[in-house]
Amino acid sequence: MTDSTTTTPWWQRDRERLLAIGAEHLNAYVYDGDTVRSATRRLLGLSAIDRVLFAMKSNFNAEILRLLAAEGADFECVSPMEIEHLRRVVPDISNDRILFTPNFAPREDYGWARAEGITITLDNLHPLREWPDEFRGARIFVRIDPDVGRGHHEHVVTSGEQSKFGIPRFEIDELEALAAAAGATIIGIHAHSGSGIPEADTWGLVATALAEVAERFPEASVLDLGGGLGVPARPGDAPFDLAGMNEALLAVRAKFPNYQLWLEPGRYLVAEAGVLLAHVTQLKGKGEQRYVGISTGMNALIRPSLYGAHHEIVNLTRIDEPSAGAVTVVGPICETGDTLGRGRDLPDCREGDVMLLLNAGAYGRVMASEYNMRPVPPEILLNA
Repeated sequence: MTDSTTTTPWWQRDRERLLAIGAEHLNAYVYDGDTVRSATRRLLGLSAIDRVLFAMKSNFNAEILRLLAAEGADFECVSPMEIEHLRRVVPDISNDRILFTPNFAPREDYGWARAEGITITLDNLHPLREWPDEFRGARIFVRIDPDVGRGHHEHVVTSGEQSKFGIPRFEIDELEALAAAAGATIIGIHAHSGSGIPEADTWGLVATALAEVAERFPEASVLDLGGGLGVPARPGDAPFDLAGMNEALLAVRAKFPNYQLWLEPGRYLVAEAGVLLAHVTQLKGKGEQRYVGISTGMNALIRPSLYGAHHEIVNLTRIDEPSAGAVTVVGPICETGDTLGRGRDLPDCREGDVMLLLNAGAYGRVMASEYNMRPVPPEILLNA
């Protein structure tokens, strides 16, 4: 098994297989099953955590979903379409392994989930105010804004008044009254602070905030802490401190022993397991600026353009050659924003070299498009 502390990353050990894939495919998302297994087992092995639900929006690859289900992970879905896809690829999955957490979704989505017997998370008072009959007799989760918003970019901070997510704490009295009037029972308190959070103490703070809210609801037995565990982005970055998070959560459990603690990681389970494989297409000099063009871009990995996210870029063909200086790596999409990395130290690249963009196992394929009518790359799973 591989993990983020392994000195030789999986893609380096599997270099020859990746080069062979590069000989057959211009572009491809390539995943390593062993890395997914290792990350899943690390989280499921934490003594403070009762359940791990994979945030399916991060990767909906059928083989990955089956692997996660076999390892014991459950699933958090944000649309009926995700749930239907999950049921197709994991046909024996039971409803109690799925949590539905929509956001500003149409009324029909909630009615569908109730009819299907799926537990729903409400993230706004509007459904209880305007559609109370949809929730009569329902046992629901509610997503609270704990005001502990963190993340690597403003677009991934999902807490605080500038975020559209979660019921603010000043509305808890109204939530209590609306739930009672609708005949709904609140069984879980949910939160999600953001993505790419390196501070292990965040989850202790969130759990404490949720426990204080849960005390208002006698049937509540679950504190769902969401996800956002940081994934190392650059060489030398420390892996996320799971032991520190576990210690913080054990302290919360000692203070509030009546609650289960759930996690909903997406990126942590799959990001490091994936690479986006491409090829060098053209080279260009523009004054002192040097460009390396590759065969896919923001159509296949939008995170650098959308979030300013950092993805390490490796010339796999020339992995043992020294740096020839800093370059800007760009794709073939007709947008100035189609820049995958600036100031990257790479060896002298040549047309046809196989390039890898790392940490592409999460929010890569799922956010891809056919912009400029360029096809979405295929997905390939190694070590299934």
